[in-house]
Amino acid sequence: MFRHMLLSGSAIAIAAFVTSSALAQTEASTTLPPVAVTAAPAGSLTVPPLGQQREQMLQTAGSVEWIDMETLKGTYTNNLRDVLKDVPGVYVQTRYGQELRLSIRGSGIGRAFHTRGIEIPQDGIPFNMADGSGDFYQIDPLSVRSTEVYKGGNALPFGTSTLGGAVNFVSPTAYTAVAPNILRFDAGSFGTWRANAQVSRVMGDFDFLINGTVSHADGFRKHSRQQYEQFNANIGYRITPDIETRFYFGLYITDQKLPGTLSLRQALINPTQASAAAVSGDQARNVRTERIANRTTVRLETGQLDFDTWFMHKNLYHPIFQVIDQDGYTYGFAPRYTVAGEIGGLRDELILGGRLFGGDNRALQFINIGGSRGQQTQNQRQNAWSIQGYAENRLWVLPELAAVAGAKMFYTDMDYTNFGKLPPFSTVYQNNSAKYSGFNPKIGLLWEPKKDIQAFTNVTGSQDVPDFSDLTQTQFNGSTTFVPLQAQKAWTLEIGTRGRYDRFAWDVTLYRSWVDGQMLQYTTNPNVPAATFNAGRTNLMGVELGASVDIARDMAMTGDRLTLAQLWNYSNFRFSNDPQYGNNRIAGIPEHMLRTSLTYRHPSGFYISPAIDLVPIGAWVDYANTQQVPAYMLVGLQAGMDFPNGVSIYMDARNLSNNRYISDFGTVTRYSAAGTQTFYPGDGRSIYVGTRASF
Repeated sequence: MFRHMLLSGSAIAIAAFVTSSALAQTEASTTLPPVAVTAAPAGSLTVPPLGQQREQMLQTAGSVEWIDMETLKGTYTNNLRDVLKDVPGVYVQTRYGQELRLSIRGSGIGRAFHTRGIEIPQDGIPFNMADGSGDFYQIDPLSVRSTEVYKGGNALPFGTSTLGGAVNFVSPTAYTAVAPNILRFDAGSFGTWRANAQVSRVMGDFDFLINGTVSHADGFRKHSRQQYEQFNANIGYRITPDIETRFYFGLYITDQKLPGTLSLRQALINPTQASAAAVSGDQARNVRTERIANRTTVRLETGQLDFDTWFMHKNLYHPIFQVIDQDGYTYGFAPRYTVAGEIGGLRDELILGGRLFGGDNRALQFINIGGSRGQQTQNQRQNAWSIQGYAENRLWVLPELAAVAGAKMFYTDMDYTNFGKLPPFSTVYQNNSAKYSGFNPKIGLLWEPKKDIQAFTNVTGSQDVPDFSDLTQTQFNGSTTFVPLQAQKAWTLEIGTRGRYDRFAWDVTLYRSWVDGQMLQYTTNPNVPAATFNAGRTNLMGVELGASVDIARDMAMTGDRLTLAQLWNYSNFRFSNDPQYGNNRIAGIPEHMLRTSLTYRHPSGFYISPAIDLVPIGAWVDYANTQQVPAYMLVGLQAGMDFPNGVSIYMDARNLSNNRYISDFGTVTRYSAAGTQTFYPGDGRSIYVGTRASF
């Protein structure tokens, strides 16, 4: 069957390529909502100017979000919650340090660690491992110029067709950097300090940018100290006026102590404590990652070719219930062809691409003796590779109406070998594999009835493949069993609108996903990783709303303004006639999340912004729906000043009322007050200050 799919897909791809190559290149012209973007000279083929990035993104017939990272310079952006907290439809909660739960439209809703169902590219090149797993430690917010959120099937232009979509972090280049030199220093509560430096230059046909960050925090909880060193660089060379190559380099060092999980009572009464197991086992997550990637862009008369190549090496030393000691690498190659032209006098835009994705991981486990290796218990080899092809076409059937159609094909092979305990201990050998293939289509409409106003709708198919953490499940005795899970399949319908009119701006989307075999997790013991299972049919329905209004302007006849902004995520996620759970709500994410801010800005550069985060009804802890975490409200305040000479200062105060609340937790089948120890308490009152000089 897969062979026929490949042959059919190849025929489609060749036909599309030949057709598109015959098109006359035209300049795309789409009216889009205005945004304040720092001006940068056009000069790079591999990384376009910020305005062009946003323009391309907002031609998506679906829900997307573009973030100019300059708008976050007055905050303490330590992790991805600080980056994504104002994005409609994104659920992101901190556990400790840079570890967090990230979910879009129910993706990875029960995942108790890292991420599933969301691709995390940097500069369009995946940071995920070959099995689809990924974490957040390699993303340094201070090394990112813009962030692009493609929800669900709207991430197809990246070759992604998962339920959650993709969050792409775009690095600055010497052409898009705020200034040739940037120095920044932050400090604050819980022994926090951070230093960052960036330098960039354009030298004829060469350009380069180097960015480095050192970050330290003792942590709100005991045994949660973090120490990060992150280095990012890119070097571009214009070979000819129509050919450019850019190399990306990354080095990421993470030393994170783990505070562990607590019971609900412990987390609310004494939230700063660490679990006894975390302390006695000196639990930690120490990672060393090196990454090199390249994008080479060739501008043709008929369009543009991009060739992405990457290699990443990752070493993990992770003493938890046992010492997990892993060393692996990931590699890939991804060609992509884009063209804008006309068909029968109608404006047409085509994206055609493919990806070859592979990797190998050596996974060892040892008895944890105070954070050190004891007797070896596991010797595993995890090998994954995938071949993918995708296409998306946007045809403007009317000057204000585009019809969109696309699809992705993929084949993934996951091979697992467990050599068991090494001699002189008894050896238990296992060899298992899982293969997945699929075809995920997409159709949609994008309507722009007038300047600055858009409406859209689409239907997309998605498939999420289990990663090795799902397929290899730990038993109570510490042994590992291979569980051949199914791929998670879904159809998602969305309809929405975005735009700006006078004082008002909005971004509203309604969606519903019909999911078959949704991958959920349950924790049986805080010292054993959560197990993954395929649920039956589930329904995920929600509303993603972001809106703002300038409630006052020119109050002192100086060009100042007072802006009220509101975020509302409504998540109605349920089982569908499940034999065990009926139509219960799926545990893990609250039904409502609201964030309200009131921001005053003065042309002199002064700003002040109080904000309230509200969860009026706590999320269900268990699939049986017997226990919810408490509702909570957090009050924060940001203020700062941007001086004309490029110097900025800021203050970022959080949880000013010092409320005790549950930030995140691992889901369980049925809650037990005595036996459920899966909760992460939220941070208490904290204040951070910082300064940045751009010159």
